[in-house]
Amino acid sequence: MDEHRVGLIPILRRVWAPRGTRPRAVVRPRYQWLYLVGFVHPESGRTSFWIVPELTAAVFAAVFAAFVEEQGFNENKRLLLVLDGAGWHTGAAVRPPPGTTFIQQPAYSPELQPSERLWPISNEPLANKSFKSIQELEEVLSRRCCEMTQMQDFLRGLTFYHWWPSTLNPTRSV
Repeated sequence: MDEHRVGLIPILRRVWAPRGTRPRAVVRPRYQWLYLVGFVHPESGRTSFWIVPELTAAVFAAVFAAFVEEQGFNENKRLLLVLDGAGWHTGAAVRPPPGTTFIQQPAYSPELQPSERLWPISNEPLANKSFKSIQELEEVLSRRCCEMTQMQDFLRGLTFYHWWPSTLNPTRSV
């Protein structure tokens, strides 16, 4: 699980242009944000996304509760959730339900977080574009999240590290 902030400040990337011309990207930076919260199951590539206007411990707790309900986790279907050290992952508002275990990854180690690899893919339709409103950005981001839920094989290749524990290969150790 991880979160990604996107907003009306454009994501600029390099583009090809004919020789002798300069590519143009219209930008109109404004400081409004959305947060994309993503859960990924590295072994299968299955994903779940939520787009929220702000991110606090209470919002994270609500999103996490919705994810647990969506996936049907309980004492018989366990969840191991890897979290970074963000402040909204802790506190009284965030309590793991029965059958859920939180694992805090070490500080400054995004390379250990499989869901970090989702964000460049989610940014593809946003790159080099200027959106008129936060609603327009949310519509494009929502469509991209729907597309990404169908890209399970591709996302599995991005997030299922060779050292990741697997139920497909129980003899493999970490």
